Amino acid sequence: METTYTEENYLKAIWSLSVRSGKAVSTNKVAERLETKASSVTDMVRRLSEKGLVNYVKYQGVSLSEEGKAVAIRVIRKHRLWECFLVDKLGFNWDEVHELAEQLEHIRSRELTDRLDDFLGHPSFDPHGDPIPNKHGNFPERERKSLSQCAVGESVILTGVSDSSASFLQFLNRLNLELGSKMTLIEKIEYDQSFLVKRESGDQLLPSAVVQQLLVTTEQKID
Repeated sequence: METTYTEENYLKAIWSLSVRSGKAVSTNKVAERLETKASSVTDMVRRLSEKGLVNYVKYQGVSLSEEGKAVAIRVIRKHRLWECFLVDKLGFNWDEVHELAEQLEHIRSRELTDRLDDFLGHPSFDPHGDPIPNKHGNFPERERKSLSQCAVGESVILTGVSDSSASFLQFLNRLNLELGSKMTLIEKIEYDQSFLVKRESGDQLLPSAVVQQLLVTTEQKID
């Protein structure tokens, strides 16, 4: 089934919101995500429903059909593979690639996507730590959690970010934080919920707003 760029953007947004909530999402949430009017979302959802790509019940929200989910995952696969290509092969920074990948994700050719995957060596995660589905639509698994959930004395590795906006990634650059950065939680500051962590370069104070957005994998527990 042929889908337009706009339809694919809607399907991707619905997929992303539903993965986080685990349930059908409201048209208002979709409107907020795509920065458009709720009435426009309602019109598009009806069109997608007629194509069999979403399930929509008024006042109960919208969810993807199996076909709609497959389309969304294909778009996400292309987006994340292109981000890898832009960073690993063309030398872009991780804060520069999202908008470019937004354009490239709509390329139709599945053969090109598969060859790109082969060329990159079948990466499992994109430059922001997000999992890349394989050509069958299956996502790799990795146990991780928000840094905010860690206990004092826990050593972790930065493996992803919840916020992949350019401004946030640029701020992480200023903090010299990147995927693979190791840290040990020394203290949780009660006053402003900031975290004091130990890194190879020394102790570092991370603001609460940053702590909430960092996804980490436990390295070891220090007694």
